[in-house]
Amino acid sequence: VLSSLPLQVMLYFNVYYFPVWCLAEGIMLYLKYHLLPGHYQFLLVAAFLILSLAEGSRLYLGYLGNLQEK
Repeated sequence: VLSSLPLQVMLYFNVYYFPVWCLAEGIMLYLKYHLLPGHYQFLLVAAFLILSLAEGSRLYLGYLGNLQEK
């Protein structure tokens, strides 16, 4: 078996910490959204969505790749 145990452990914990990070960032976004100018509101929402999608994809592909040895 060529799967990486340290990578699997990091992915395992990151899968549990990612929803906590997402919730905390979402709450902070909600609390400060109305205080920001319009262009910052757009940039903040766009950055949050891009980072969330990228991190979710990274975790999925990392889990899949490590377990299937690809």
